[in-house]
Amino acid sequence: MSFVYVLKSLRNGKRYTGSTELLPKERLKQHNYGASKFTKRNGPFELIYQEGCDNKTEARKRENFLKSGIGRKYLDEMLNN
Repeated sequence: MSFVYVLKSLRNGKRYTGSTELLPKERLKQHNYGASKFTKRNGPFELIYQEGCDNKTEARKRENFLKSGIGRKYLDEMLNN
């Protein structure tokens, strides 16, 4: 199983969307330790959204959707309700 997740920066409120084969809470720990350039500069983060996918390919497709304009709007609506 793979996951799509969204993190929110506690520093500046920016969101980070990613996909992983790890549990999202484990991936969050990696990001909070500075696992990528974006998260190193913008952390610490909290996990605000996650969803499971059947495989890595589906998770990447869903990640790309959530990063699109329509996907960001969908997330805004989901997170505000």
